[in-house]
Amino acid sequence: MTSGLRGFLSRLTATDSELDAEELQRDSAKCGAVPAGQCRRGQIVSVSGRLRTVAYTPRTNLPTLEADLWDGSDVVTLVFLGRRSIAGIEPGRQLTARGRVAIRDDRKVIYNPYYELEAPR
Repeated sequence: MTSGLRGFLSRLTATDSELDAEELQRDSAKCGAVPAGQCRRGQIVSVSGRLRTVAYTPRTNLPTLEADLWDGSDVVTLVFLGRRSIAGIEPGRQLTARGRVAIRDDRKVIYNPYYELEAPR
């Protein structure tokens, strides 16, 4: 009973961002995705979450579209090589992405992931 009360009180005092992170982690676990915080270099993973930022990065030889996917535990950057935009890839969209994790500038990255957009809420 005390753990139920403790959980209730922690929800009352939690910030909106903490509650949002908990919800994203629950949704991610339901679809069988690996938490981004547990992803390691070289693993082939499925991650699920919400796109925080999407940015077109012009490079001298190859343009890229980069999107930060947040699942409540950590961020994985999805990098689409040779793309300037992709329909549906926009901040706030929920999606599941699958691919091999790489590390670039101490950040987790998946290059050209297979992805599935979720219906807008």
